[in-house]
Amino acid sequence: MIAGASAMGAGLALMIRAHLGAQPWDVLHLALAKLLGVSPGTVIIGVALLVLLFWWPLRQRPGLGTLATTILPGVSCDLVLSVVPVPDDLVPRAALLAGGISAFAAGTALVIRAGLGPGARDGLMTGACARWGWSVRTVRTCLELGVLVLGLVLTDPMQAIRTGTAGPGTIAIALTLGPLLGLLLKQRAKREAQPS
Repeated sequence: MIAGASAMGAGLALMIRAHLGAQPWDVLHLALAKLLGVSPGTVIIGVALLVLLFWWPLRQRPGLGTLATTILPGVSCDLVLSVVPVPDDLVPRAALLAGGISAFAAGTALVIRAGLGPGARDGLMTGACARWGWSVRTVRTCLELGVLVLGLVLTDPMQAIRTGTAGPGTIAIALTLGPLLGLLLKQRAKREAQPS
């Protein structure tokens, strides 16, 4: 759980440093950080606490994993942002983006696998999947696209594109994270179903 929550924050930071467009949730986080004059990590924690309010209609229950993913990704994100610079060349930036997506997806899967409660944002996904039978891929992709729109509404979209907050990487993240999580969690379910 701790490794997964930390990997989530590191993945977020790598996606930000790739400067090809941050994760959709981070378009929202960075817009709020700029509006409020606080660090991205602080906003990540604050948004996580706000998202927990939406758990009630989904009948989600928080756990130790929920607490860990409310705090650790924000701390980990700020730490990685402080040591990883933005590369000048496109190839290393694309590598940071791919590494960030992979680290974030793997971290999310680890937290969910720990069974100690999903992260605040992941609880929206797991709650909707459990309550209505929707696929992880569909729910996560819809969530990512929804928060992207909200983040762009709160900021100047052209400025977000010029500064690298939103870009082709943002769309790549929104469209690949859900299917990747669906695959990781499906593989877990298959392994658990096999007799030992």
